[in-house]
Amino acid sequence: MIKKNKAIFLDRDGVINKEVNYLHKIEDFEFTHQCIEALVSLQAQGYLLFIITNQAGIGRGYYTEKDFHVLNNWMLSELHKHGITITEVQFCPHHAKHGLGEYKIDCDCRKPKTGMINPLIEKYNIDLKNSILIGDKLSDIYAGDTANINTLILVKSGHELPEKIPDIVDAVYEDLASFSFMQCS
Repeated sequence: MIKKNKAIFLDRDGVINKEVNYLHKIEDFEFTHQCIEALVSLQAQGYLLFIITNQAGIGRGYYTEKDFHVLNNWMLSELHKHGITITEVQFCPHHAKHGLGEYKIDCDCRKPKTGMINPLIEKYNIDLKNSILIGDKLSDIYAGDTANINTLILVKSGHELPEKIPDIVDAVYEDLASFSFMQCS
């Protein structure tokens, strides 16, 4: 029998790094409060770590896919310095309404759709019952729910949350660090 892996699916902006509209420059990147320690802790608990991020700034023409990859590679390098391995990063550059050219499509990868999550579940044999999705917007949560990820966590460190939180959200935390430290206790 093939071993199933437990995983944590993380939104990037507002969860890993402080929210900056259309972040694409290294000098504007700042990790959220104790993010590094949180990721070290979650990885030590045996979770595979994935980042799934909508990047509509590419589709809107604010920055390029190359800009995204430069920033992404820098971020992964910084995390690696702390022993953190992000198993894979998936990003969606599309926007159905505001995208330009080839990016103006109603794709299946833009959250709340599951086109970034489902291939990872299959490729890495993910145990959905023991996996978690952490996001700062309801679109993250809806994607995780549709993908049947068992635990759905919202954090307050990114976008402002709505007054009414849907029942599918398992818990709301200040940030990734407060969630990870509760996991350890």
